[in-house]
Amino acid sequence: MADQEQAEIRLMAARLRQEHEDYDTAINAMIATGCDALRIQRMKKKKLVIKDKLTKLEDQIIPDIIA
Repeated sequence: MADQEQAEIRLMAARLRQEHEDYDTAINAMIATGCDALRIQRMKKKKLVIKDKLTKLEDQIIPDIIA
């Protein structure tokens, strides 16, 4: 993998990590204020989708090495 391509993937991963943290903060605030459970559930689902995307990107950066 080229250095440029790997740098772009790392940048996308950093953005997703930040977005994941933002969702976490928003969800905790929604729970603290007693927001509707359905809205919280939807936010958690979006957060999980972001985590899945992040995992896929990290897998591209770190190859599996069979020992």
